[in-house]
Amino acid sequence: MMEEQGLDCLTLSQDLPLSQDDSFRELWGRVVNASISGIPPTTDMSHEAWRGENMDMLLIPDQVLDEQFDENLFELPPPEMLPKDCVTPPSSTVPVTTDYPGEYGFQLRFQKSGTAKSVTSTFSELLNKLYCQLAKTTPVEVLVAKEPPRGAVLRATAVYKKTEHVADVVRRCPHHQNEDPADHRSHLIRVEGSQRALYFEDQHTKRQSVTVPYEPPQLGSEMTTILLSFMCNSSCMGGMNRRPILTILTLETPEGLVLGRRCFEVRVCACPGRDRKTEEENSTKTQNGTKQPKKRKSTPAAPEIMKKSKSASSAEEEEKEVFVLHVKGRERYEMLKRINDGLELLDRESKVKNKKPEVALPSSGKRLMQRGERSDSD
Repeated sequence: MMEEQGLDCLTLSQDLPLSQDDSFRELWGRVVNASISGIPPTTDMSHEAWRGENMDMLLIPDQVLDEQFDENLFELPPPEMLPKDCVTPPSSTVPVTTDYPGEYGFQLRFQKSGTAKSVTSTFSELLNKLYCQLAKTTPVEVLVAKEPPRGAVLRATAVYKKTEHVADVVRRCPHHQNEDPADHRSHLIRVEGSQRALYFEDQHTKRQSVTVPYEPPQLGSEMTTILLSFMCNSSCMGGMNRRPILTILTLETPEGLVLGRRCFEVRVCACPGRDRKTEEENSTKTQNGTKQPKKRKSTPAAPEIMKKSKSASSAEEEEKEVFVLHVKGRERYEMLKRINDGLELLDRESKVKNKKPEVALPSSGKRLMQRGERSDSD
């Protein structure tokens, strides 16, 4: 009887059309909800009491369901209605390397460390170039004029400076990659001191970058400091191979929209202070118009020629040239002096051998007879 009573209260439409031309609203209106009065009470509580105390919170009038139902609930909005923040802008094939402070006044600043041989990193404001050692931490100070949007990130990307190499991807050399057990061992730039750093590789250009969340300056400070490390030398074969590189540091929104950009050249070397000093001197000479002379082997100074005065008493004495040679070092001077003394001794001996012996003339004035001659008496 309970099953029959429940079935009598359920009225189902048996002639629903099979065509898909009817809207969902029409199909919804044809469904007849079962009356709750047909459900028998399961406890000793009366039907009206059970309905009033428990079901009033569960039942929704049919009219409310019919009026508030949205037939476009399961339809996607058109593409132009989607929020633009949900789309990540694609990276360009050739990255822009010009500075762009933007509305937030994005700037970078490096600590002053001079050109001593002991420094691990130093920045040249004259050349806008960073000199640093392999895998040594370089502090970079970030300054903004006003607070960036919440969730902003800093992204560091390395690109080649020259036009003929700009299409190539900057990667570490195979030797340093094999020695590094990290998952991002192929990345040249690494962020130190932060567990929130993320390493990316663009699926289209294959360029690698690293991001770290932007942190507001601490109390009493005007800048935020990030720590960068460069994990390969500029001279590494199979890597940069002496090709100059640029580091692009951008301030971006979480969706990838660039808010500011700064760019500087980087040289990873064994002696940053020495290389910075040399390149700054060469740049200054070039700007002043003085060309850097090429280094050559030192040549002795041109000898000074002095003519010895002629002696009036000696008509046969020939004019001789005397050369003055400037010699550095006592040992070298003694060696050349011995050589010169030996040559002068040879000259004197040769003159003695070539000189004819003098024959004494008779006192009476008679001529001496030569061999083979006959006297007048004969």
